Amino acid sequence: MVIAVHFGLDLTHSELGLAMKYRTRALLLLLVFSPAPLIACLWDSDTLEEERRQFPSVLELITGKFLRHSKAFYEWRIEDRKKRLASEPKNVALYDDLAVAYEKTGQTDLAIETILRKEEIEPGLYETYANLGTFYIHAGRLEEGLKEIEKAIEINPDAHFGREVYQKLLVEYVLSKKADGKLELPMSSNTEGYGVYGFGSYVMEATRREGRWTDDEFRDAGEKATKGILGMMRFGNYDSPVLLEALSDLLMMRSDDAQVKRLATRALLQASYVSTDPKEKAAYRLNAEHALSMQTRSRNSSSDAISLAEVKSAFLLELDEGTAWFERVVAQEESWIADGLNPASEYDRRYPEHPSQSVRETVLDRVERLIPPVPPAVGLALAGLAALFVANRVKAARRRSRAASDKEASLS
Repeated sequence: MVIAVHFGLDLTHSELGLAMKYRTRALLLLLVFSPAPLIACLWDSDTLEEERRQFPSVLELITGKFLRHSKAFYEWRIEDRKKRLASEPKNVALYDDLAVAYEKTGQTDLAIETILRKEEIEPGLYETYANLGTFYIHAGRLEEGLKEIEKAIEINPDAHFGREVYQKLLVEYVLSKKADGKLELPMSSNTEGYGVYGFGSYVMEATRREGRWTDDEFRDAGEKATKGILGMMRFGNYDSPVLLEALSDLLMMRSDDAQVKRLATRALLQASYVSTDPKEKAAYRLNAEHALSMQTRSRNSSSDAISLAEVKSAFLLELDEGTAWFERVVAQEESWIADGLNPASEYDRRYPEHPSQSVRETVLDRVERLIPPVPPAVGLALAGLAALFVANRVKAARRRSRAASDKEASLS
């Protein structure tokens, strides 16, 4: 069997030297002390890439690096849709565009007024109730919003992968957490760092079925709820502490091979960053620490725990990347508008696909990937050869020692 080692990495000359030195030592140590398969991964308890394969847009939504528009774009759309409505007053789709643009520029009252005008023109449309419910919720009128969301669900319960179903559940959950008309954040805490709690517990209770949940049913319920929350982040306020906390609660429900604890930790860290109350910030940070419970760099070591500081360090870089990406979007849209171009058309041409966060590695991360995976049988054989090699070296050293002793004795 030929085991290929590929060096197709962006390593500097000094890093390459370190890689070769580290690789040689690592291979020898693993061969001598481990008969198990060689695993080339520093973070092999549950890597971020494994987490992202399960929920590929979570990190991008948390960090703001996803397809979205600038305030200048929505200001352009307001003027554009008002002009078009002057000549197409019965075009209800234009009312949706105008109402959402008002909402995106912080003019929620005008958004509500616009969507109600649409309802007068053509009543009973799903989009009307879904938008109106969202506008009411963003305005703090939760009970009114809940009624509109229920109307939308009655018309089309499966729209947007059931987003409104989970929006309804989240509003009900928030209302259940209010005390004296006020909502205290975080809405829940998990001192154990795992399990079903908070919004996750509320979802499972609300969607419970008779009998015991199978693993597949449990996973399916959690994933549907997660997609619902991600949809709210994508089309609503991605940096809402309430949505970020709900997302974390749902991610923490996962207990299978594709664990998502570090994504949940990032969501809670972001909630702490966007919160303005010092007490809320501290509480979200504490929840983030709990989310990292039992997270280690190796399956073979329970003492080598991953610290919140390490996750925070990586997350701050990801946030910077998301911010820089959106700043470029803002500049481009402002430029297109200034040049008299249609920013919607230009945007679609410029961004045909969703962006993704870069995969960052430390030098040792990259070095570890130079160590090829070895099948168990080969690992055992190599371990045996290494042990034989060491034994022969020990025997040779003993022979040299005896020869030196005999020579010294003959000279004396």
